[in-house]
Order: sequence, then C-alpha cells, then structure tokens
Amino acid sequence: MPIALTVEVTRERWNLIVSVKHPVMTGPEDDVRAALEHPDEIRRSRRDEQVLLFYRLERPGRWTCAVIRRTNGGLLITAYPTDAIKEGERIWVR
Repeated sequence: MPIALTVEVTRERWNLIVSVKHPVMTGPEDDVRAALEHPDEIRRSRRDEQVLLFYRLERPGRWTCAVIRRTNGGLLITAYPTDAIKEGERIWVR
C-alpha cells in the first residue's frame, strides 16, 4: 500500500503547471490523478526529503510523474511526462 495522504492543488497552481511549466499536461489530468492514487513507484527527492515523486507507467518507457511536497498532507508541486525515473530513495514499488 502506498503512502496515505491527501494531496491538494489550487486552480492557480494547476494553471501554472499546464500553461508555463509543462503545457503537455493540459488534458491528461486523469493521468496525474492515477499517478497519485495508484503509483507504480514512489521515490523521495535527493534534494529535499519532504518532496516525493509518484510515477505511473503509461506505456513502455513512458511515465507520468506527479511531484508533491509533504506538508500536513501533500501539495502538488508539478506533474510531467517522462521517459526516465529520477534517482532518489525508492520508498515504495508495486
């Protein structure tokens, strides 16, 4: 069972993600939700122990990554598609 926490994202934050940081994420909001609810792997950031990266395999060699900061639950920092899982402590794997 992955980590149990509630992840929040404001409309302003989501708009920043899809308009500035990762426009490719416009549309696949359900992929981000799936990565958070049913991840294939969760890693702790090497740079910040309060940051977790939730990965969900979309197809061979492609994952959706949802990045959260743990603060009284979780706050979505960003989300993006990727072809590689970042280094960091693996804290959960399916």
